[in-house]
Amino acid sequence: MSSVQLSIKTDENTKRELKSFAAELGVSSTALVNMVVKQALRDRRVVLSTALEPTPYLEQIMRDADADYIADRGITHTKGSKGALAHLDGLMKK
Repeated sequence: MSSVQLSIKTDENTKRELKSFAAELGVSSTALVNMVVKQALRDRRVVLSTALEPTPYLEQIMRDADADYIADRGITHTKGSKGALAHLDGLMKK
């Protein structure tokens, strides 16, 4: 199969990061782009995702929740699912 050139435009930083990432995988940036394009064409879909990272606000909430759990503050203890449901029902009536 003969090769043809496909040109795309991107910023310098993205190009540099792509080249570095491809090198980590042991392939060229051209090979990496070809793999991604071929997979998209084969699967007829593109999956894009980002790493889930909590915001600073959520990180603070999680730290506060951990501290409350360790100090047994605001923690309700129940025995079994019936006790938990009874507790939740009680909260709804307040």
